[in-house]
Amino acid sequence: MLTEEIARKLDIDARLLEKESLRVYLEARIRQVDADLFRLAKKYGVQTVQELDALVLQGKLHEAETFEDFFAFDHLESERDKLSEALSSLL
Repeated sequence: MLTEEIARKLDIDARLLEKESLRVYLEARIRQVDADLFRLAKKYGVQTVQELDALVLQGKLHEAETFEDFFAFDHLESERDKLSEALSSLL
């Protein structure tokens, strides 16, 4: 297995290498998702997808104009939750 081969070359435990690699990957993905969420939040002046939905329901934003961003926002929030949960399970 590649992880074991690299661990041998680096003279470290393969499980530690695997765990640290996963931690670094998850942290990087969370940063990327957070950056994408920040961009959407700033675009609409909201913090959550629920706030965006409330603006649409209040008529302050048009549903047709926010449709794709709404689903992207919702997906990103869900992905961030899954990534954070996975990261917590490593610690």
